[in-house]
Amino acid sequence: MTWIYWLGWISLGSAFRAFYGLRIEGREHLVSEGAVLVAANHQSYMDPPLLANLYDTPMFFIARKTLFRGFCNWLYRQWNAFPLDQEKPDLAGLKQIIRLLKSGERVAIFPEGSRTLDGSIAEAAPGVGFVAAKSGAIIQPVRIRGAYEALPRGVKFLRPSRISLTIGPAIRFSADELKQAASDKGGYDLLAKRIMLAIHQL
Repeated sequence: MTWIYWLGWISLGSAFRAFYGLRIEGREHLVSEGAVLVAANHQSYMDPPLLANLYDTPMFFIARKTLFRGFCNWLYRQWNAFPLDQEKPDLAGLKQIIRLLKSGERVAIFPEGSRTLDGSIAEAAPGVGFVAAKSGAIIQPVRIRGAYEALPRGVKFLRPSRISLTIGPAIRFSADELKQAASDKGGYDLLAKRIMLAIHQL
């Protein structure tokens, strides 16, 4: 953990607990070793640092490509974030996630692809299914609550809220399931839907 990552982790984590009463439920389900794809619903810009509080070791994050400008380009990379182009299929970005997972890293992903407009959970894009199939990583579903109320899309200032993270049982797709998903039309989409359903049920 670099000192910049550590500083952001400890300062933002302390702020979440002090001002938003951050509560983490289901820690007994948390997979702490090996490659893990942490999949969560996407409520606000607060979500990545919230997920970072699940672990006391670094993880990697995906961020919208347009955010990587000027000082933020440097800062986000120090915080283990890398850009993903949301305007068009970005196989390079997905392949980078797969490489990180295959090397044993932990990566956070938001299957919906973008922040919610109204607080509800949307359908997952097939990209998360592609990553799951190609990496074979364990999937750690997490449900975020309260971040939308604290910083909804289009709002510039933080609002009072109570925030919680609920960790669900890990999803371990079998080798046969991954092989079938890679060979069947719509197979990646089916995996993505299973992951999103697990998040929705938390």
